[in-house]
Amino acid sequence: MARQQYTAEQHSVRVLKVGERVRHILSELLARQEVHDETLTATNISVTEVRMSPDLRNATAYVKPLLGIEEDAVIKALRQNTAYLQREVAKRLGLKFAPKLRFRVDESFEEADRIEQLLNDPKVARDLGD
Repeated sequence: MARQQYTAEQHSVRVLKVGERVRHILSELLARQEVHDETLTATNISVTEVRMSPDLRNATAYVKPLLGIEEDAVIKALRQNTAYLQREVAKRLGLKFAPKLRFRVDESFEEADRIEQLLNDPKVARDLGD
C-alpha cells in the first residue's frame, strides 16, 4: 500500500492539530491531578502551547504555573514524571509513534509585559503620537 502524500500546507495543519491535541491531553492530566506528584497536585499549571516536530516524534510543551510561582520546581517535577505523561499521551493520542515530551517554562507573558512597558515609555509614546 502506497503512503499518502501530503502537501506542505496539509502537513503543517496536521502538525498543529496534533500539537493542540497533546496540549489538551496534558492539560486534562494536570487539571485532574492524575500525576501523583506533590508539586504538581499543589500547583495549578497551564499548558499554553505544544510545538510538535514535523515528524510528530518530539513535542515541546510550554507550561506556566498560575501566578508564576515555583517555576523551576514545577519543571523539575514534570521532567521527573515525563515517562508517565508520555505513556498517557500515547494511549490517548493513538498515533503510530508516541511523541517524546520536553517541558519548558513559557516566557511569552514576560516578553509581552516587557514590550508593553516599552510602548508605554513616554519617549516612545511621544514618537507614536505624531
